[in-house]
Amino acid sequence: MRWDALFSDMEAQFAEGERLAVDAEISERARAETASVALADRLRGSLNSHVAVYLACGRAFEGTLSHAGADALVLNELRHQVLVPYGAVARYAGLGRGSVAETSQVRRRIGLAHALRGLARDRTELAVTLRHAPERDTGLAGVIDRVGSDFLDLALVSPGESRRASQVRQVATIPFRALGALRSWSAGEL
Repeated sequence: MRWDALFSDMEAQFAEGERLAVDAEISERARAETASVALADRLRGSLNSHVAVYLACGRAFEGTLSHAGADALVLNELRHQVLVPYGAVARYAGLGRGSVAETSQVRRRIGLAHALRGLARDRTELAVTLRHAPERDTGLAGVIDRVGSDFLDLALVSPGESRRASQVRQVATIPFRALGALRSWSAGEL
């Protein structure tokens, strides 16, 4: 009888050791998989979800995540759309745990400059928040005149005014790295 108990105990220890080894391998694979997930993939996994985006400057935007590109996202608010470069974000709230890799080679190459050139082409009126502006700063309002490789020229006009030479108060040259968010005046414009 003692031999049966000894062999039963050894068998239980061996089974427990195997179970622990499998659990450790599963945990290690999960950590390795998580380590390979890019932020854009995580954001794509939360498309059509309500999320909050908190900028380093203290401003926050909430809405439905409608696009997660190579280096910027688009949020649909009630009346506006907001384009936010990833580099301006201090934190996110409301992201799901899933991730979706971008399968399109073309979409992987489309970045912030491409979106900004589209806004310039369409003469979209924008409210621009700078990355390091104080929260109480209302930002800049205007129309993008041109987009370079790492900057944009924003013709400053009063909200609701058309971009005409006589109404441009100033042209602000803004490096991409200084952009916090670009908000359209009406939904569907970004």
